[in-house]
Amino acid sequence: MECGLIGMQGVGKTTLFQALTAHAVPVQAGGMKPNLGIAPMPDARLERIAEFIPPEKVIPATVQIVDIPGVPSGGGASSLNQVLAHIRSVDALAQVVNCWNGDGGSEVESMRAELILADLVVAEGAIDRARRAARGGEADAKLRLAVLEQTVALLEDEQPVRSGKWAEAEAAVLKSYGFMTAKPVMLVANVDEEDVGSGSAAAASVQKVAGSEPVVTVCATIESEIAELDESDRADMLASMGIERPAIGVLAAAINELLGLSTFYTAGEKEVRAWSIPHGASAPEAAGAIHSDLQRGFIRAECYHCDDLFELGDEKAIKEAGKLRSEGKGYSMQDGDVVHFLFNV
Repeated sequence: MECGLIGMQGVGKTTLFQALTAHAVPVQAGGMKPNLGIAPMPDARLERIAEFIPPEKVIPATVQIVDIPGVPSGGGASSLNQVLAHIRSVDALAQVVNCWNGDGGSEVESMRAELILADLVVAEGAIDRARRAARGGEADAKLRLAVLEQTVALLEDEQPVRSGKWAEAEAAVLKSYGFMTAKPVMLVANVDEEDVGSGSAAAASVQKVAGSEPVVTVCATIESEIAELDESDRADMLASMGIERPAIGVLAAAINELLGLSTFYTAGEKEVRAWSIPHGASAPEAAGAIHSDLQRGFIRAECYHCDDLFELGDEKAIKEAGKLRSEGKGYSMQDGDVVHFLFNV
Protein backbone atom coordinates (compact mmCIF):
# COMPACT_ATOMS: atom_id res chain seq x y z
CA MET A 1 0.00 0.00 0.00
CA GLU A 2 1.20 3.48 -0.85
CA CYS A 3 0.85 6.86 0.84
CA GLY A 4 1.14 9.88 -1.43
CA LEU A 5 2.65 13.15 -0.26
CA ILE A 6 0.52 15.87 -1.85
CA GLY A 7 0.36 19.65 -1.66
CA MET A 8 0.87 22.88 -3.53
CA GLN A 9 4.20 23.50 -5.26
CA GLY A 10 7.08 24.53 -3.01
CA VAL A 11 5.67 23.32 0.33
CA GLY A 12 8.59 20.96 1.13
CA LYS A 13 7.17 17.62 0.01
CA THR A 14 10.38 16.40 -1.60
CA THR A 15 12.46 17.49 1.41
CA LEU A 16 10.09 15.50 3.62
CA PHE A 17 10.25 12.55 1.23
CA GLN A 18 14.06 12.58 1.54
CA ALA A 19 13.78 12.64 5.32
CA LEU A 20 11.35 9.69 5.32
CA THR A 21 13.47 7.62 2.96
CA ALA A 22 16.77 8.61 4.64
CA HIS A 23 18.06 10.08 1.34
CA ALA A 24 18.24 6.57 -0.13
CA VAL A 25 16.35 7.52 -3.31
CA PRO A 26 17.60 9.90 -6.04
CA VAL A 27 14.95 12.58 -6.48
CA GLN A 28 13.95 15.14 -9.05
CA ALA A 29 12.50 18.36 -7.73
CA GLY A 30 9.97 20.36 -9.70
CA GLY A 31 9.26 17.70 -12.33
CA MET A 32 5.94 16.09 -13.22
CA LYS A 33 6.98 12.54 -12.35
CA PRO A 34 6.55 11.26 -8.76
CA ASN A 35 9.46 10.15 -6.60
CA LEU A 36 8.96 6.61 -5.25
CA GLY A 37 10.63 5.24 -2.14
CA ILE A 38 10.50 2.92 0.84
CA ALA A 39 10.52 4.55 4.27
CA PRO A 40 11.80 2.56 7.27
CA MET A 41 9.48 2.89 10.25
CA PRO A 42 11.27 4.28 13.33
CA ASP A 43 9.88 2.14 16.15
CA ALA A 44 10.68 2.55 19.85
CA ARG A 45 9.07 -0.83 20.64
CA LEU A 46 11.35 -2.57 18.13
CA GLU A 47 14.39 -0.99 19.77
CA ARG A 48 13.25 -2.12 23.24
CA ILE A 49 12.57 -5.69 22.07
CA ALA A 50 16.15 -5.81 20.78
CA GLU A 51 17.39 -4.79 24.23
CA PHE A 52 15.66 -7.80 25.81
CA ILE A 53 16.43 -10.23 22.96
CA PRO A 54 19.78 -9.04 21.53
CA PRO A 55 20.01 -10.00 17.83
CA GLU A 56 22.61 -9.80 15.08
CA LYS A 57 20.30 -7.49 13.10
CA VAL A 58 17.38 -5.19 13.83
CA ILE A 59 15.06 -4.68 10.84
CA PRO A 60 12.23 -2.13 10.92
CA ALA A 61 8.96 -2.37 9.05
CA THR A 62 8.65 -0.17 5.97
CA VAL A 63 6.00 1.93 4.29
CA GLN A 64 5.81 2.91 0.60
CA ILE A 65 5.90 6.66 0.00
CA VAL A 66 5.11 8.50 -3.25
CA ASP A 67 6.23 12.13 -3.54
CA ILE A 68 3.57 13.42 -5.93
CA PRO A 69 4.31 16.60 -7.92
CA GLY A 70 2.83 19.75 -6.43
CA VAL A 71 -0.51 21.10 -7.59
CA PRO A 72 0.45 23.92 -9.98
CA SER A 73 -0.70 27.49 -9.41
CA GLY A 74 -2.14 28.53 -12.76
CA GLY A 75 -0.14 25.84 -14.51
CA GLY A 76 -2.93 24.81 -16.89
CA ALA A 77 -5.35 21.90 -17.08
CA SER A 78 -2.82 19.46 -18.55
CA SER A 79 -0.36 19.80 -15.64
CA LEU A 80 -3.17 19.62 -13.09
CA ASN A 81 -4.61 16.48 -14.67
CA GLN A 82 -1.21 14.78 -14.52
CA VAL A 83 -0.97 15.52 -10.80
CA LEU A 84 -4.53 14.34 -10.15
CA ALA A 85 -3.86 11.07 -11.99
CA HIS A 86 -0.97 10.36 -9.62
CA ILE A 87 -3.13 11.20 -6.59
CA ARG A 88 -5.82 8.76 -7.76
CA SER A 89 -3.31 5.91 -7.91
CA VAL A 90 -2.26 5.85 -4.22
CA ASP A 91 -4.12 4.43 -1.22
CA ALA A 92 -3.87 7.33 1.25
CA LEU A 93 -2.88 11.00 1.19
CA ALA A 94 -0.64 13.09 3.43
CA GLN A 95 -1.01 16.77 2.53
CA VAL A 96 2.13 18.77 3.30
CA VAL A 97 1.23 22.35 4.22
CA ASN A 98 3.46 25.44 4.15
CA CYS A 99 3.49 26.69 7.75
CA TRP A 100 6.64 28.80 7.67
CA ASN A 101 5.46 31.70 5.51
CA GLY A 102 1.95 30.79 4.45
CA ASP A 103 -1.58 30.58 5.85
CA GLY A 104 -1.78 26.87 6.52
CA GLY A 105 -5.54 26.66 6.99
CA SER A 106 -6.46 28.32 3.71
CA GLU A 107 -3.99 26.06 1.89
CA VAL A 108 -5.74 22.99 3.31
CA GLU A 109 -9.13 24.31 2.25
CA SER A 110 -7.89 25.15 -1.25
CA MET A 111 -6.61 21.61 -1.76
CA ARG A 112 -9.87 20.13 -0.47
CA ALA A 113 -11.86 22.29 -2.89
CA GLU A 114 -9.61 21.25 -5.79
CA LEU A 115 -10.05 17.55 -5.07
CA ILE A 116 -13.80 17.83 -4.47
CA LEU A 117 -14.26 19.63 -7.79
CA ALA A 118 -12.17 17.04 -9.66
CA ASP A 119 -14.15 14.18 -8.09
CA LEU A 120 -17.42 15.89 -8.97
CA VAL A 121 -16.39 16.06 -12.64
CA VAL A 122 -15.70 12.29 -12.59
CA ALA A 123 -18.95 11.44 -10.77
CA GLU A 124 -21.14 13.60 -13.02
CA GLY A 125 -19.49 12.10 -16.10
CA ALA A 126 -20.23 8.56 -14.88
CA ILE A 127 -23.76 8.98 -13.57
CA ASP A 128 -25.52 9.17 -16.99
CA ARG A 129 -23.91 5.91 -18.07
CA ALA A 130 -24.92 4.36 -14.75
CA ARG A 131 -28.53 5.47 -15.20
CA ARG A 132 -28.70 3.86 -18.65
CA ALA A 133 -27.23 0.63 -17.31
CA ALA A 134 -29.60 0.59 -14.31
CA ARG A 135 -32.65 0.62 -16.62
CA GLY A 136 -31.83 -2.99 -17.42
CA GLY A 137 -32.68 -3.92 -13.83
CA GLU A 138 -29.36 -5.56 -12.93
CA ALA A 139 -28.57 -5.34 -9.22
CA ASP A 140 -24.93 -4.32 -9.81
CA ALA A 141 -25.99 -1.47 -12.10
CA LYS A 142 -28.56 -0.23 -9.58
CA LEU A 143 -25.94 -0.32 -6.80
CA ARG A 144 -23.49 1.65 -8.94
CA LEU A 145 -26.11 4.29 -9.70
CA ALA A 146 -27.10 4.62 -6.03
CA VAL A 147 -23.45 5.07 -5.02
CA LEU A 148 -22.86 7.70 -7.69
CA GLU A 149 -26.00 9.61 -6.75
CA GLN A 150 -24.93 9.74 -3.10
CA THR A 151 -21.42 10.71 -4.17
CA VAL A 152 -22.66 13.63 -6.26
CA ALA A 153 -24.88 14.80 -3.41
CA LEU A 154 -21.92 14.84 -1.00
CA LEU A 155 -19.58 16.61 -3.41
CA GLU A 156 -22.17 19.23 -4.35
CA ASP A 157 -22.50 19.89 -0.61
CA GLU A 158 -18.69 20.41 -0.59
CA GLN A 159 -18.18 17.27 1.51
CA PRO A 160 -15.51 14.64 0.72
CA VAL A 161 -16.68 11.21 -0.37
CA ARG A 162 -15.12 9.60 2.72
CA SER A 163 -17.60 11.51 4.92
CA GLY A 164 -20.44 9.26 3.67
CA LYS A 165 -21.46 6.00 5.33
CA TRP A 166 -20.57 3.24 2.90
CA ALA A 167 -21.21 -0.49 3.07
CA GLU A 168 -18.44 -2.83 1.89
CA ALA A 169 -19.99 -3.33 -1.55
CA GLU A 170 -20.49 0.42 -1.95
CA ALA A 171 -16.87 1.09 -0.98
CA ALA A 172 -15.76 -1.34 -3.70
CA VAL A 173 -17.75 0.67 -6.26
CA LEU A 174 -16.13 3.90 -5.06
CA LYS A 175 -12.66 2.40 -5.38
CA SER A 176 -13.31 1.51 -9.02
CA TYR A 177 -13.67 5.23 -9.80
CA GLY A 178 -10.56 6.31 -7.88
CA PHE A 179 -12.30 9.16 -6.07
CA MET A 180 -9.57 11.16 -4.37
CA THR A 181 -11.75 12.44 -1.55
CA ALA A 182 -12.67 8.85 -0.66
CA LYS A 183 -9.08 8.19 0.41
CA PRO A 184 -7.98 8.60 4.04
CA VAL A 185 -6.13 11.91 4.55
CA MET A 186 -3.78 13.38 7.12
CA LEU A 187 -2.19 16.84 7.30
CA VAL A 188 1.51 17.55 7.78
CA ALA A 189 2.19 21.06 9.06
CA ASN A 190 5.69 21.88 7.78
CA VAL A 191 7.00 24.57 10.14
CA ASP A 192 10.09 26.78 10.27
CA GLU A 193 13.11 25.69 12.34
CA GLU A 194 12.37 28.43 14.85
CA ASP A 195 8.86 27.08 15.46
CA VAL A 196 9.88 23.51 16.34
CA GLY A 197 8.44 22.70 19.74
CA SER A 198 6.65 26.03 20.09
CA GLY A 199 4.20 25.89 17.17
CA SER A 200 3.16 28.67 14.82
CA ALA A 201 0.01 30.55 13.90
CA ALA A 202 -0.07 28.77 10.53
CA ALA A 203 0.21 25.33 12.16
CA ALA A 204 -2.58 26.30 14.56
CA SER A 205 -4.77 27.29 11.61
CA VAL A 206 -4.15 23.84 10.06
CA GLN A 207 -5.29 22.21 13.29
CA LYS A 208 -8.38 24.43 13.33
CA VAL A 209 -9.61 23.33 9.89
CA ALA A 210 -8.46 19.70 10.21
CA GLY A 211 -11.73 18.34 11.54
CA SER A 212 -11.31 14.58 11.94
CA GLU A 213 -8.12 14.50 9.87
CA PRO A 214 -4.98 13.76 11.93
CA VAL A 215 -2.29 16.45 12.01
CA VAL A 216 1.46 15.96 12.50
CA THR A 217 3.80 18.95 12.85
CA VAL A 218 7.35 18.62 11.50
CA CYS A 219 10.17 20.75 10.20
CA ALA A 220 11.09 18.97 6.97
CA THR A 221 14.43 20.79 6.74
CA ILE A 222 15.58 19.62 10.17
CA GLU A 223 14.27 16.08 9.64
CA SER A 224 16.10 15.87 6.31
CA GLU A 225 19.35 17.04 7.90
CA ILE A 226 19.00 14.51 10.73
CA ALA A 227 18.34 11.71 8.24
CA GLU A 228 21.63 12.47 6.46
CA LEU A 229 23.70 12.05 9.62
CA ASP A 230 25.32 8.86 10.89
CA GLU A 231 23.49 7.30 13.81
CA SER A 232 26.24 8.39 16.20
CA ASP A 233 25.95 12.04 15.14
CA ARG A 234 22.15 12.23 15.29
CA ALA A 235 22.00 12.18 19.09
CA ASP A 236 24.36 15.17 19.29
CA MET A 237 22.28 17.19 16.84
CA LEU A 238 19.04 16.34 18.61
CA ALA A 239 20.53 17.27 21.98
CA SER A 240 21.84 20.58 20.63
CA MET A 241 18.33 21.46 19.47
CA GLY A 242 16.57 20.22 22.59
CA ILE A 243 14.72 17.50 20.65
CA GLU A 244 14.26 14.08 22.24
CA ARG A 245 13.46 12.07 19.09
CA PRO A 246 13.11 12.95 15.39
CA ALA A 247 9.54 13.83 14.46
CA ILE A 248 9.83 11.66 11.39
CA GLY A 249 9.07 8.60 13.55
CA VAL A 250 5.76 10.14 14.65
CA LEU A 251 4.94 10.93 11.03
CA ALA A 252 5.81 7.43 9.79
CA ALA A 253 3.65 5.85 12.51
CA ALA A 254 0.77 8.16 11.56
CA ILE A 255 1.12 7.16 7.90
CA ASN A 256 1.06 3.49 8.93
CA GLU A 257 -2.17 4.10 10.87
CA LEU A 258 -3.62 6.08 7.96
CA LEU A 259 -3.04 3.11 5.66
CA GLY A 260 -4.87 0.86 8.12
CA LEU A 261 -1.76 -1.08 9.09
CA SER A 262 -0.61 -2.51 12.41
CA THR A 263 2.72 -3.98 13.47
CA PHE A 264 3.81 -7.37 14.77
CA TYR A 265 7.31 -8.61 15.57
CA THR A 266 9.48 -11.66 15.20
CA ALA A 267 12.42 -11.96 17.58
CA GLY A 268 15.41 -14.28 17.83
CA GLU A 269 19.18 -14.36 18.01
CA LYS A 270 19.64 -13.70 14.28
CA GLU A 271 17.19 -10.82 13.93
CA VAL A 272 14.49 -8.80 15.61
CA ARG A 273 12.12 -7.56 12.95
CA ALA A 274 8.92 -5.54 12.61
CA TRP A 275 6.25 -6.41 10.04
CA SER A 276 3.29 -4.33 8.82
CA ILE A 277 -0.07 -5.99 8.15
CA PRO A 278 -3.65 -4.71 7.69
CA HIS A 279 -5.63 -4.15 10.89
CA GLY A 280 -7.45 -7.33 11.82
CA ALA A 281 -5.31 -9.64 9.66
CA SER A 282 -5.47 -13.30 10.70
CA ALA A 283 -2.48 -15.20 12.03
CA PRO A 284 -2.04 -17.13 8.73
CA GLU A 285 -2.15 -13.81 6.80
CA ALA A 286 0.52 -12.40 9.09
CA ALA A 287 2.63 -15.50 8.50
CA GLY A 288 2.20 -14.92 4.76
CA ALA A 289 3.70 -11.43 5.14
CA ILE A 290 6.94 -13.21 6.04
CA HIS A 291 6.76 -15.98 3.44
CA SER A 292 3.98 -17.66 1.47
CA ASP A 293 5.13 -21.10 2.72
CA LEU A 294 4.38 -20.05 6.31
CA GLN A 295 0.82 -19.17 5.37
CA ARG A 296 0.31 -22.28 3.25
CA GLY A 297 1.59 -24.64 5.96
CA PHE A 298 0.37 -22.66 8.98
CA ILE A 299 -0.21 -24.75 12.11
CA ARG A 300 -0.37 -22.19 14.92
CA ALA A 301 1.17 -18.99 16.25
CA GLU A 302 2.98 -18.88 19.59
CA CYS A 303 2.73 -15.26 20.68
CA TYR A 304 2.78 -12.70 23.48
CA HIS A 305 2.50 -8.93 23.57
CA CYS A 306 5.68 -6.88 23.59
CA ASP A 307 4.46 -5.16 26.80
CA ASP A 308 4.68 -8.56 28.52
CA LEU A 309 8.34 -8.77 27.50
CA PHE A 310 9.04 -5.27 28.80
CA GLU A 311 7.37 -6.12 32.12
CA LEU A 312 8.65 -9.66 32.71
CA GLY A 313 12.08 -9.52 31.05
CA ASP A 314 12.32 -12.68 28.96
CA GLU A 315 10.28 -15.34 27.20
CA LYS A 316 10.82 -17.89 29.97
CA ALA A 317 9.20 -15.57 32.51
CA ILE A 318 6.38 -14.83 30.05
CA LYS A 319 5.67 -18.55 29.73
CA GLU A 320 5.79 -19.10 33.49
CA ALA A 321 3.34 -16.22 33.96
CA GLY A 322 0.89 -17.84 31.54
CA LYS A 323 1.21 -14.97 29.05
CA LEU A 324 2.49 -17.10 26.14
CA ARG A 325 -0.51 -17.84 23.92
CA SER A 326 -1.06 -20.54 21.29
CA GLU A 327 -3.33 -19.11 18.59
CA GLY A 328 -4.92 -20.85 15.62
CA LYS A 329 -6.08 -19.88 12.14
CA GLY A 330 -8.98 -17.76 13.39
CA TYR A 331 -6.85 -15.46 15.55
CA SER A 332 -6.80 -11.76 14.59
CA MET A 333 -3.34 -10.34 15.12
CA GLN A 334 -2.98 -7.55 17.69
CA ASP A 335 -0.70 -4.56 17.26
CA GLY A 336 2.46 -5.28 19.26
CA ASP A 337 2.29 -9.08 19.15
CA VAL A 338 5.63 -10.91 19.18
CA VAL A 339 5.16 -14.15 17.25
CA HIS A 340 6.78 -17.45 16.40
CA PHE A 341 4.92 -19.30 13.64
CA LEU A 342 4.78 -23.09 13.50
CA PHE A 343 4.19 -24.49 10.01
CA ASN A 344 4.62 -27.59 7.90
CA VAL A 345 4.88 -27.78 4.10
